[in-house]
Amino acid sequence: MAMSAVARDTVFALRRQIAKIEGTLPERLQAPEPSVPINASGSDMTLVRRGLAVASADAFLRIGIERLDTALGGGLPRAALSEIHGLETRDAGTVAGFALSLVSLILKERQGLPILWVGTAEIFHEAGLPYARGLHALFGIEPEQLLFSEAPKLLDALWIAEEAARMTAFAAVILEIRGSPQRLDLTATRRLHARAQNAGRPVLLLRQAGAADPTAAPVRLIVSAAPAASRETVAGPLAGSIGRPAFKVDIGKSRTALPGQFTLEWNPNEHAFAERTENSVAVVPASQRGADPASASGAVLAFPALASSASGDQPSRQQHPAHRSPRRAG
Repeated sequence: MAMSAVARDTVFALRRQIAKIEGTLPERLQAPEPSVPINASGSDMTLVRRGLAVASADAFLRIGIERLDTALGGGLPRAALSEIHGLETRDAGTVAGFALSLVSLILKERQGLPILWVGTAEIFHEAGLPYARGLHALFGIEPEQLLFSEAPKLLDALWIAEEAARMTAFAAVILEIRGSPQRLDLTATRRLHARAQNAGRPVLLLRQAGAADPTAAPVRLIVSAAPAASRETVAGPLAGSIGRPAFKVDIGKSRTALPGQFTLEWNPNEHAFAERTENSVAVVPASQRGADPASASGAVLAFPALASSASGDQPSRQQHPAHRSPRRAG
Protein backbone atom coordinates (compact mmCIF):
# COMPACT_ATOMS: atom_id res chain seq x y z
CA MET A 1 0.00 0.00 0.00
CA ALA A 2 2.89 2.35 0.74
CA MET A 3 4.32 1.79 -2.71
CA SER A 4 0.89 2.47 -4.23
CA ALA A 5 0.64 5.80 -2.42
CA VAL A 6 4.12 6.81 -3.53
CA ALA A 7 3.32 5.85 -7.13
CA ARG A 8 0.10 7.85 -7.01
CA ASP A 9 1.91 10.93 -5.69
CA THR A 10 4.50 10.51 -8.44
CA VAL A 11 1.79 10.36 -11.10
CA PHE A 12 0.12 13.48 -9.69
CA ALA A 13 3.44 15.34 -9.70
CA LEU A 14 4.13 14.30 -13.28
CA ARG A 15 0.67 15.45 -14.36
CA ARG A 16 1.20 18.82 -12.74
CA GLN A 17 4.57 19.16 -14.44
CA ILE A 18 3.09 18.25 -17.85
CA ALA A 19 0.27 20.73 -17.33
CA LYS A 20 2.81 23.44 -16.54
CA ILE A 21 4.84 22.64 -19.66
CA GLU A 22 1.77 22.61 -21.90
CA GLY A 23 0.63 25.93 -20.49
CA THR A 24 -2.45 24.73 -18.65
CA LEU A 25 -3.19 25.63 -15.08
CA PRO A 26 -2.02 23.26 -12.32
CA GLU A 27 -4.41 20.36 -11.89
CA ARG A 28 -5.88 19.03 -8.68
CA LEU A 29 -7.50 15.64 -8.91
CA GLN A 30 -9.24 15.78 -5.55
CA ALA A 31 -11.75 18.31 -4.33
CA PRO A 32 -10.58 20.61 -1.48
CA GLU A 33 -11.90 20.38 2.00
CA PRO A 34 -15.36 21.98 2.47
CA SER A 35 -13.93 24.53 4.90
CA VAL A 36 -11.26 25.68 2.43
CA PRO A 37 -12.41 27.69 -0.61
CA ILE A 38 -10.91 26.86 -3.97
CA ASN A 39 -8.98 30.15 -4.30
CA ALA A 40 -8.45 30.92 -0.63
CA SER A 41 -4.71 31.28 -1.07
CA GLY A 42 -5.13 33.71 -3.94
CA SER A 43 -3.40 31.38 -6.38
CA ASP A 44 -5.00 30.54 -9.69
CA MET A 45 -5.69 26.83 -9.22
CA THR A 46 -7.86 24.60 -11.36
CA LEU A 47 -10.13 21.89 -10.05
CA VAL A 48 -10.71 19.05 -12.50
CA ARG A 49 -14.10 17.37 -12.21
CA ARG A 50 -15.45 14.90 -14.73
CA GLY A 51 -12.81 15.95 -17.25
CA LEU A 52 -13.69 19.67 -17.29
CA ALA A 53 -11.36 22.32 -15.92
CA VAL A 54 -12.94 24.97 -13.71
CA ALA A 55 -10.99 28.13 -12.85
CA SER A 56 -11.69 31.53 -11.37
CA ALA A 57 -13.51 34.00 -13.59
CA ASP A 58 -10.72 36.58 -13.22
CA ALA A 59 -8.32 34.29 -15.05
CA PHE A 60 -10.12 34.75 -18.38
CA LEU A 61 -10.88 37.52 -20.83
CA ARG A 62 -14.54 37.14 -21.69
CA ILE A 63 -15.26 37.61 -25.39
CA GLY A 64 -18.85 38.51 -24.58
CA ILE A 65 -20.56 35.61 -26.37
CA GLU A 66 -21.96 33.24 -23.77
CA ARG A 67 -21.78 30.12 -25.91
CA LEU A 68 -18.23 30.82 -27.03
CA ASP A 69 -16.98 31.73 -23.55
CA THR A 70 -18.55 28.57 -22.14
CA ALA A 71 -17.00 26.39 -24.83
CA LEU A 72 -13.59 27.93 -24.04
CA GLY A 73 -14.01 27.24 -20.34
CA GLY A 74 -14.56 30.88 -19.39
CA GLY A 75 -12.96 32.80 -22.27
CA LEU A 76 -9.43 33.48 -23.41
CA PRO A 77 -6.80 33.12 -20.66
CA ARG A 78 -5.57 36.54 -19.55
CA ALA A 79 -2.03 35.44 -18.79
CA ALA A 80 -1.23 32.97 -21.52
CA LEU A 81 -0.34 32.45 -25.15
CA SER A 82 -3.40 32.28 -27.41
CA GLU A 83 -3.22 31.30 -31.08
CA ILE A 84 -5.37 32.92 -33.77
CA HIS A 85 -5.04 30.94 -36.96
CA GLY A 86 -5.77 31.91 -40.57
CA LEU A 87 -5.79 28.97 -42.94
CA GLU A 88 -4.95 30.99 -46.06
CA THR A 89 -2.93 34.10 -46.83
CA ARG A 90 -6.04 35.99 -47.90
CA ASP A 91 -7.36 35.57 -44.34
CA ALA A 92 -4.55 37.77 -42.95
CA GLY A 93 -6.76 40.86 -42.86
CA THR A 94 -9.56 38.95 -41.13
CA VAL A 95 -7.18 37.53 -38.53
CA ALA A 96 -5.72 40.99 -37.89
CA GLY A 97 -9.21 42.47 -37.55
CA PHE A 98 -10.23 39.80 -35.05
CA ALA A 99 -7.02 40.37 -33.08
CA LEU A 100 -7.70 44.12 -32.96
CA SER A 101 -11.19 43.37 -31.66
CA LEU A 102 -9.64 41.40 -28.82
CA VAL A 103 -7.16 44.23 -28.23
CA SER A 104 -10.10 46.62 -27.91
CA LEU A 105 -11.54 44.38 -25.18
CA ILE A 106 -8.16 44.18 -23.44
CA LEU A 107 -7.68 47.96 -23.46
CA LYS A 108 -11.00 48.44 -21.71
CA GLU A 109 -9.36 46.87 -18.66
CA ARG A 110 -5.81 48.17 -19.12
CA GLN A 111 -6.35 51.71 -20.27
CA GLY A 112 -3.29 53.80 -21.00
CA LEU A 113 -0.99 50.87 -21.79
CA PRO A 114 0.24 50.31 -25.35
CA ILE A 115 0.11 47.17 -27.49
CA LEU A 116 3.24 45.83 -29.19
CA TRP A 117 2.80 44.15 -32.59
CA VAL A 118 5.86 42.15 -33.67
CA GLY A 119 6.43 40.72 -37.13
CA THR A 120 8.95 40.29 -39.89
CA ALA A 121 9.34 42.53 -42.92
CA GLU A 122 7.80 39.79 -45.05
CA ILE A 123 4.65 39.81 -42.93
CA PHE A 124 4.08 43.55 -43.04
CA HIS A 125 4.89 43.78 -46.75
CA GLU A 126 2.45 40.98 -47.57
CA ALA A 127 -0.47 41.86 -45.29
CA GLY A 128 0.15 45.57 -44.69
CA LEU A 129 -0.32 47.59 -41.52
CA PRO A 130 -3.56 48.68 -39.83
CA TYR A 131 -5.00 52.01 -40.92
CA ALA A 132 -4.70 54.65 -38.20
CA ARG A 133 -8.14 56.19 -38.72
CA GLY A 134 -9.72 52.76 -38.86
CA LEU A 135 -8.16 51.86 -35.51
CA HIS A 136 -10.00 54.66 -33.78
CA ALA A 137 -13.24 54.44 -35.74
CA LEU A 138 -13.74 50.67 -35.56
CA PHE A 139 -11.96 49.62 -32.39
CA GLY A 140 -11.55 52.72 -30.27
CA ILE A 141 -7.76 52.30 -30.33
CA GLU A 142 -5.65 55.44 -30.52
CA PRO A 143 -2.81 55.17 -33.07
CA GLU A 144 -0.19 55.91 -30.42
CA GLN A 145 -1.40 52.90 -28.39
CA LEU A 146 -0.32 50.45 -31.11
CA LEU A 147 3.42 50.04 -31.53
CA PHE A 148 5.01 48.01 -34.35
CA SER A 149 8.33 46.22 -34.38
CA GLU A 150 9.53 45.04 -37.79
CA ALA A 151 12.29 42.47 -37.51
CA PRO A 152 14.48 41.40 -40.43
CA LYS A 153 14.32 37.70 -39.52
CA LEU A 154 11.99 35.37 -37.67
CA LEU A 155 14.62 34.68 -35.02
CA ASP A 156 14.77 38.39 -34.22
CA ALA A 157 10.97 38.63 -34.08
CA LEU A 158 10.81 35.74 -31.61
CA TRP A 159 13.44 37.35 -29.41
CA ILE A 160 11.62 40.69 -29.41
CA ALA A 161 8.31 39.02 -28.58
CA GLU A 162 9.84 37.03 -25.72
CA GLU A 163 11.45 40.10 -24.20
CA ALA A 164 8.26 42.15 -24.58
CA ALA A 165 6.08 39.37 -23.14
CA ARG A 166 7.94 39.55 -19.83
CA MET A 167 7.23 43.28 -19.44
CA THR A 168 4.20 44.65 -17.62
CA ALA A 169 4.49 47.96 -19.51
CA PHE A 170 2.43 46.46 -22.38
CA ALA A 171 -1.23 45.57 -22.17
CA ALA A 172 -0.62 42.71 -24.64
CA VAL A 173 1.88 41.49 -27.20
CA ILE A 174 1.00 40.33 -30.72
CA LEU A 175 3.37 38.12 -32.71
CA GLU A 176 2.46 37.57 -36.37
CA ILE A 177 4.04 34.59 -38.14
CA ARG A 178 3.65 33.38 -41.71
CA GLY A 179 3.55 29.69 -42.60
CA SER A 180 4.96 26.93 -40.40
CA PRO A 181 8.61 27.81 -39.71
CA GLN A 182 10.75 25.28 -37.89
CA ARG A 183 11.84 27.84 -35.31
CA LEU A 184 8.24 28.20 -34.13
CA ASP A 185 8.28 24.90 -32.27
CA LEU A 186 7.08 23.76 -28.87
CA THR A 187 10.18 25.16 -27.19
CA ALA A 188 9.68 28.66 -28.59
CA THR A 189 5.96 28.74 -27.79
CA ARG A 190 6.57 27.41 -24.28
CA ARG A 191 8.94 30.30 -23.63
CA LEU A 192 6.33 32.78 -24.87
CA HIS A 193 3.65 31.15 -22.75
CA ALA A 194 5.84 31.13 -19.65
CA ARG A 195 6.71 34.82 -20.10
CA ALA A 196 3.02 35.67 -20.48
CA GLN A 197 2.15 33.76 -17.31
CA ASN A 198 4.87 35.45 -15.28
CA ALA A 199 3.92 38.93 -16.48
CA GLY A 200 0.18 38.33 -16.23
CA ARG A 201 -0.35 39.61 -19.79
CA PRO A 202 -1.85 37.95 -22.88
CA VAL A 203 0.29 37.12 -25.91
CA LEU A 204 -1.56 36.65 -29.20
CA LEU A 205 0.12 34.48 -31.82
CA LEU A 206 -1.26 35.27 -35.28
CA ARG A 207 -0.64 32.53 -37.84
CA GLN A 208 -0.89 33.17 -41.57
CA ALA A 209 -1.44 30.21 -43.88
CA GLY A 210 0.20 27.74 -41.55
CA ALA A 211 -0.60 24.21 -40.52
CA ALA A 212 -2.08 23.47 -37.12
CA ASP A 213 1.27 22.53 -35.61
CA PRO A 214 1.54 21.65 -31.92
CA THR A 215 2.13 24.73 -29.77
CA ALA A 216 2.01 25.52 -26.07
CA ALA A 217 -1.00 27.81 -26.56
CA PRO A 218 -3.94 26.49 -24.50
CA VAL A 219 -6.40 27.98 -27.00
CA ARG A 220 -6.37 27.97 -30.79
CA LEU A 221 -9.07 29.84 -32.73
CA ILE A 222 -9.37 29.40 -36.49
CA VAL A 223 -10.71 32.64 -37.95
CA SER A 224 -11.99 33.38 -41.44
CA ALA A 225 -14.21 35.99 -43.03
CA ALA A 226 -17.98 35.65 -42.88
CA PRO A 227 -20.43 37.35 -45.28
CA ALA A 228 -21.38 40.79 -44.04
CA ALA A 229 -25.01 41.40 -43.17
CA SER A 230 -26.96 44.25 -44.70
CA ARG A 231 -26.67 47.60 -42.98
CA GLU A 232 -29.44 48.30 -40.50
CA THR A 233 -31.48 51.47 -41.00
CA VAL A 234 -34.60 52.94 -39.42
CA ALA A 235 -36.66 51.43 -42.22
CA GLY A 236 -34.96 48.04 -41.83
CA PRO A 237 -32.04 46.31 -43.58
CA LEU A 238 -30.73 48.21 -46.58
CA ALA A 239 -30.63 45.80 -49.49
CA GLY A 240 -27.27 45.50 -51.25
CA SER A 241 -25.34 47.32 -48.51
CA ILE A 242 -22.44 46.07 -46.41
CA GLY A 243 -22.89 46.20 -42.65
CA ARG A 244 -20.68 45.31 -39.71
CA PRO A 245 -17.59 43.13 -40.14
CA ALA A 246 -18.23 39.48 -39.41
CA PHE A 247 -15.94 36.60 -38.47
CA LYS A 248 -16.37 32.86 -38.60
CA VAL A 249 -14.62 31.42 -35.54
CA ASP A 250 -13.85 27.72 -35.08
CA ILE A 251 -12.37 26.33 -31.88
CA GLY A 252 -9.32 24.33 -32.88
CA LYS A 253 -8.05 23.72 -29.36
CA SER A 254 -9.20 24.65 -25.86
CA ARG A 255 -8.94 23.53 -22.27
CA THR A 256 -12.32 21.84 -22.36
CA ALA A 257 -11.75 20.23 -25.77
CA LEU A 258 -15.26 21.28 -26.79
CA PRO A 259 -15.58 21.97 -30.54
CA GLY A 260 -17.72 24.77 -31.88
CA GLN A 261 -18.27 27.14 -34.77
CA PHE A 262 -19.55 30.68 -34.30
CA THR A 263 -20.35 33.66 -36.52
CA LEU A 264 -19.50 36.89 -34.71
CA GLU A 265 -20.19 40.48 -35.68
CA TRP A 266 -18.11 43.35 -34.35
CA ASN A 267 -20.07 46.40 -33.24
CA PRO A 268 -17.78 49.42 -33.87
CA ASN A 269 -20.02 51.71 -31.83
CA GLU A 270 -20.13 49.64 -28.64
CA HIS A 271 -16.78 47.90 -29.25
CA ALA A 272 -18.31 44.52 -28.51
CA PHE A 273 -19.08 41.24 -30.26
CA ALA A 274 -22.54 39.94 -31.09
CA GLU A 275 -23.37 36.46 -32.25
CA ARG A 276 -25.27 36.04 -35.47
CA THR A 277 -27.30 33.04 -36.48
CA GLU A 278 -27.25 32.08 -40.12
CA ASN A 279 -30.97 32.62 -40.69
CA SER A 280 -31.46 35.73 -38.59
CA VAL A 281 -30.64 38.30 -41.28
CA ALA A 282 -30.23 38.43 -45.02
CA VAL A 283 -26.55 38.58 -45.87
CA VAL A 284 -24.74 39.96 -48.87
CA PRO A 285 -23.72 36.97 -51.04
CA ALA A 286 -20.01 36.31 -51.32
CA SER A 287 -18.21 36.57 -54.63
CA GLN A 288 -18.42 33.40 -56.70
CA ARG A 289 -15.26 34.29 -58.68
CA GLY A 290 -16.97 33.65 -61.99
CA ALA A 291 -19.39 35.05 -64.49
CA ASP A 292 -22.56 36.64 -63.22
CA PRO A 293 -25.57 34.34 -63.40
CA ALA A 294 -27.77 34.87 -66.43
CA SER A 295 -30.65 37.20 -65.74
CA ALA A 296 -34.24 36.20 -66.34
CA SER A 297 -35.32 36.53 -69.93
CA GLY A 298 -37.62 39.43 -70.80
CA ALA A 299 -40.17 39.90 -73.57
CA VAL A 300 -39.51 37.96 -76.77
CA LEU A 301 -39.73 40.00 -79.99
CA ALA A 302 -40.36 38.40 -83.38
CA PHE A 303 -38.23 39.50 -86.34
CA PRO A 304 -38.75 38.51 -90.00
CA ALA A 305 -36.45 35.78 -91.18
CA LEU A 306 -33.61 36.89 -93.45
CA ALA A 307 -32.78 35.07 -96.66
CA SER A 308 -29.43 33.36 -96.66
CA SER A 309 -26.69 34.91 -98.75
CA ALA A 310 -24.35 33.09 -101.06
CA SER A 311 -21.42 34.99 -99.62
CA GLY A 312 -21.99 33.61 -96.14
CA ASP A 313 -23.38 35.40 -93.11
CA GLN A 314 -23.09 38.91 -94.57
CA PRO A 315 -26.39 40.43 -95.75
CA SER A 316 -26.79 40.97 -99.47
CA ARG A 317 -26.98 44.38 -101.07
CA GLN A 318 -30.57 43.72 -102.05
CA GLN A 319 -31.47 43.37 -98.41
CA HIS A 320 -29.85 46.68 -97.51
CA PRO A 321 -30.48 49.27 -100.25
CA ALA A 322 -28.68 51.88 -98.19
CA HIS A 323 -25.43 49.98 -98.71
CA ARG A 324 -25.57 50.38 -102.51
CA SER A 325 -22.90 52.61 -104.01
CA PRO A 326 -24.09 55.60 -106.06
CA ARG A 327 -23.97 55.15 -109.87
CA ARG A 328 -21.43 57.10 -111.72
CA ALA A 329 -22.83 59.60 -114.26
CA GLY A 330 -21.60 59.86 -117.72
